[in-house]
Amino acid sequence: MELVRAIGAWPAGERDAAMARVGALGLTPSLVDQAGALRPGGTEAVLEVVNAQYGGILADSASVLVVCRQWVRRADGTVVGGGTTVDVRLRRARPKWTVTALHPARPGPPSATPSTAAKRVLATGPRIELPPAADADVRSGAVHDSVLEALLELAEKHRMAVSVLRSGHPLNVFGTDRPSDHPRGRAVDVWRIDGRPVVDPATPRHLVESFMRAAAAAGSYNVGGPVRLSGGAPGQFFSDDTHRDHVHMGFRT
Repeated sequence: MELVRAIGAWPAGERDAAMARVGALGLTPSLVDQAGALRPGGTEAVLEVVNAQYGGILADSASVLVVCRQWVRRADGTVVGGGTTVDVRLRRARPKWTVTALHPARPGPPSATPSTAAKRVLATGPRIELPPAADADVRSGAVHDSVLEALLELAEKHRMAVSVLRSGHPLNVFGTDRPSDHPRGRAVDVWRIDGRPVVDPATPRHLVESFMRAAAAAGSYNVGGPVRLSGGAPGQFFSDDTHRDHVHMGFRT
């Protein structure tokens, strides 16, 4: 998260000092060249990290998805809000893990004919909180209606904060050659339910469990989270280290 802040936030007149800021963290300054949407034009920027969750974790490597909002002051003095999600890749090193690559989200352009489900999701307000990259994914038309309709069904009983939909997620299930459902617009991750972060030990277990079962009832064939549930179709529920901090919902179509 320090790396994302070092690149995506800068005081007036110091945008071009990003490499120095990254180097001061003990990281490779050329990572700035991979920052993409994290470095828009502007004279000044502030950045808020909304959430950071695992995109995958193995013994010696990891993916951390850093979800952020950003406000940039233009040369004419106007301030524009935006943000992105960055897939930060790490490898184990001493004395601490180090960053090897950045993969910022690349949502498509807005669709001229968004589906009814997309319009409804965008109109739900706080019932379905969408960070900038996920919001852009919905507007692009690249998220399947099966995902959007499930979110709308879940929003009838819960408030939820989405971390990632399509863009900003690893292309493959981390550490494998199996394509992830996320880049195909067929999955969504939720990091907060009814104001309670999934990763927080104080969040009631029954809340997470009931949400996971509701996700399965809404059509998800592949529900992952911090607890392994019984029942459902074979293999419908799963839990592993990657999903300790969010609930994953995958859809076949």
